[in-house]
Amino acid sequence: MREHNLWTIFDRVSREVPDRECLSWRHETTTFAMLADRSRRLANVLLDGGLAPRSGGDDELPWECGQDTVGLLLLNGTEYLEATLGAYAARTVPFNINYRYVAKELAYLLSDAKPKALIFHGRFADSLADALKMVDDPPALLLQVTEDDGRRDLLPGAIDYAEALASASPVLEISGHSPDDVYLLYTGGTTGMPKGVIWRHSDIWRASLGGDAFGDVGVDEIGTAARGGRDRFQPNAPFMHGAAHWMALRAILGGGSVVINSVVEHLDPRDVWETVEQAKVKSMLMVGEAFVRPLLAELARSDYDTKSLKVVILGGAATTVESKARLIAALPDARIMDAAGASETGTGLQAVSTGQAYAEARVFDVSPAIAVVNMDRTGLVDKTDDQVGWYARGGTVPRGYLGDEAKSRETFPTIGGIRWAIPGDLARWRRDGRLELLGRDSVTINTGGEKVFAEEVEAALLSHPAVQDTVVVARPSERWGEEVVAILQLDRPASDQEILEVAGKHIARYKMPKLLIRVDSVLRSPAGKADYRWAKAIAADHRG
Repeated sequence: MREHNLWTIFDRVSREVPDRECLSWRHETTTFAMLADRSRRLANVLLDGGLAPRSGGDDELPWECGQDTVGLLLLNGTEYLEATLGAYAARTVPFNINYRYVAKELAYLLSDAKPKALIFHGRFADSLADALKMVDDPPALLLQVTEDDGRRDLLPGAIDYAEALASASPVLEISGHSPDDVYLLYTGGTTGMPKGVIWRHSDIWRASLGGDAFGDVGVDEIGTAARGGRDRFQPNAPFMHGAAHWMALRAILGGGSVVINSVVEHLDPRDVWETVEQAKVKSMLMVGEAFVRPLLAELARSDYDTKSLKVVILGGAATTVESKARLIAALPDARIMDAAGASETGTGLQAVSTGQAYAEARVFDVSPAIAVVNMDRTGLVDKTDDQVGWYARGGTVPRGYLGDEAKSRETFPTIGGIRWAIPGDLARWRRDGRLELLGRDSVTINTGGEKVFAEEVEAALLSHPAVQDTVVVARPSERWGEEVVAILQLDRPASDQEILEVAGKHIARYKMPKLLIRVDSVLRSPAGKADYRWAKAIAADHRG
């Protein structure tokens, strides 16, 4: 199977359809030629700023990255995608930063990824400035995107992004772009803190960006195929999440167009449907109930032209059968498709709902690369066996986790001569050959598409002097899929507001508990382990 580099593919596609719309945002259009020009300029800004293009790398261990990294602390917009492609052009490695993080969380991520450059929106300058004070080796190059939020002053040491691109050369003089160049995606923190998943370009191309659909072809054939890729895609979710970033890159590398919502700070249902109507969107992404319910409510309030919409992808969080039925009724011209994957596996699970049959939640058709690995990770579970095992993908999988040898070996083992990615979801085969995901074998909470690690929230709550002990769990939520609930043992009175205000100094707002339940004593095992089964029962029985 021939292998490819993401920049090489984009460069070829942009030369094939230079005048075609590539990005549409706030009534402005960016063509493929324009995006290629700005990406090459950014590459030169990075290289002139001291970043080095990849060289060698054959002796790298799977959990090492031999390329300079570039942090993207950005809202959705043209800058995010041109920064992604520009970093690839420079043979450096862009990575996603959750813009909801507070300074302490940002400092952790910057210390872990060690970026040589950081591209950020001005509205995040204050929290970034605080984070940089906590980092031993801060980025040498700071590129600030000024915007319409009223903040025009630059963070000390930062360079204006637009001015830097305007004065940079549009000629890219480096070459040698390799299938081994790194695609880096940070998880939401399934083991306590975010981890950087290291993919080879060629593997993420095949696993998540449409490469498998092309088969064993060369880059010229990919470019030729792009002539037919005129579909418009609306990711909706932030590009800092894998699902939205993959949809955007898949669209661009296939010759399609990415439509970005006008309102990028939060989900604005009216803006979403107005964008669909005006841009004639064909495919869009919704993240579980947190997106589906408000979007359906807005669709019921007003009359929007949605006839262009042919595919709605539901990913990032589970969606109920009832909501799928409502979507089909509201969007009769669209196909409703559940999709599931992970930062460590890419895509590979899907289920289609129709007016005759609504797909069960967390039950999927699978690609040939998907398997269930037995619990001791020594072999595969036969499709005729319904024993519970680990959901896994084989073949085109990541190299490892950045800087974490032990977790890399655990998550990406070799079984039967094949490397597998086992992200931690329990699964089993159904009798009809489909796969049923049973849930993450941890206390990770998925609320509105955001992953929240319980122990991190517990640590934040314990920072309040009145909190003697706490256990954090999830309970079902119609809107969010799951909501964060904290069981608290206090040694003196304290209001919810007081506790949450202190916790908010340590974790982002979306991680905060929706409900605080006070108990006389938190139940733990003799070894001091939290009894999560007990805590979930308390949360389920509590009214409120």
